[in-house]
Amino acid sequence: MTMPRDTLADLGDEALVVLYAHGDPDAARLLAGRLLPRVMGYAARMLGERAEAEDVAQEAMLRLWRVAPEWRQGEAKVSTWIYRVVANLCTDRLRARRRHRAEALDDVAEPADGAASVVAGMIAADRMAALDRALAALPERQREAVVLRHIEGFSNPEIAEILQIGVEAVESLTARGKRALAAVLAGQRAELGYEEAE
Repeated sequence: MTMPRDTLADLGDEALVVLYAHGDPDAARLLAGRLLPRVMGYAARMLGERAEAEDVAQEAMLRLWRVAPEWRQGEAKVSTWIYRVVANLCTDRLRARRRHRAEALDDVAEPADGAASVVAGMIAADRMAALDRALAALPERQREAVVLRHIEGFSNPEIAEILQIGVEAVESLTARGKRALAAVLAGQRAELGYEEAE
């Protein structure tokens, strides 16, 4: 069962999973195009390593394809389900790192955008590296909540479902995480190119 591409683009994630389960490869390509960049970005922020994040994102998509034939529409949003899988995979990898502290993570700045000036690119890279270091310093659950809320844009109820905790716990984790980030980054304003407002 294959639908025209222009019709597929109008469908939601759940409908695309169902179409994929019924043999529509275009539905799978479109859904992967929607989900992979976001979950890979989330995994990269959680793990601090792009290659490992790619592995996690691919594993999450493979799990989605495996459950597609049994997908029950209306029980969970596809995006919430896949973020929960990615969160669990990241947690497993972070725990394994703690057990095997054999190698340290390298701080690699994102390549600068060619459209920006070299200086602007360097400032942006320094700011992103500072944010990533500050995020890495947070306790794991706070980091998850802050990234999901303020970088990925999920609502508190969606985050609660992803992390399998209550909404109040999400609010608490997010608030504590934001305070901790502000404390870590407070002394770096001038260093990161932010002028003090007078």
